[in-house]
Amino acid sequence: MPDAVTTDYDDVVVIVRVFNEAPVVAGVLKELLAGGLRVIAVDDGSTDASADEIDAAGAFRVSHPINIGAGGALQTGIEAALRFTSAKFIACFDADGQHRLVDLIGMIQTIRQGYDVVMGSRFLDGQPDMGRTRRVLLKLAARLTRRGGSFRLTDAHNGLRIFTRAVAGDIKLNHAGMAYASELEEVLTRSRYNVTEFPVQIVYTDYSLSKGQPLLNSVNILTDILAHRVSARRQR
Repeated sequence: MPDAVTTDYDDVVVIVRVFNEAPVVAGVLKELLAGGLRVIAVDDGSTDASADEIDAAGAFRVSHPINIGAGGALQTGIEAALRFTSAKFIACFDADGQHRLVDLIGMIQTIRQGYDVVMGSRFLDGQPDMGRTRRVLLKLAARLTRRGGSFRLTDAHNGLRIFTRAVAGDIKLNHAGMAYASELEEVLTRSRYNVTEFPVQIVYTDYSLSKGQPLLNSVNILTDILAHRVSARRQR
């Protein structure tokens, strides 16, 4: 991975999972890079021009020949970060424009205070700007997630997160698809880790809304949590 120009964030690398996000991914990556962050973009078998947009933005690209799924893409990104960088901290950032750089910077400053994991939460600063049904589903998901880990998360499956290199080495995801999120939360909220949450805002753009993501993702979150719990019980 090419060395970045020396910045205040040389100890951080950001993983961005990409699947058919050609209309917006270049803008997301350019903002991160302009902020002085190193970026690993995992193109998870996109069938549009996402790979070209990643290259044009100047991010380091790792590609899957076929679509594996969100969990598989994240695991690839983590392994690439550990192999190709010496970053102390590894962050996760969405490719669709819903995450804010200012929130990530705040999370970087927080984890440098001695935390192992910092999770983004939409619920720490009052009620987020979302529909009532989605809010209820996310809070229910948070309650279910609390049963699997020791830290009481307020926002289940928030994709904006950052953890130390040591924590990254402990992540071995078995679920390649969306069910990975429940598995990941259990790893990140283990009792031996010093975990905290950081207030973030999610930007629901016309682009993301046109994909029908917000409510559908909330339903998927609940489904994934239940599926993961059933799978975990069968393995005992």
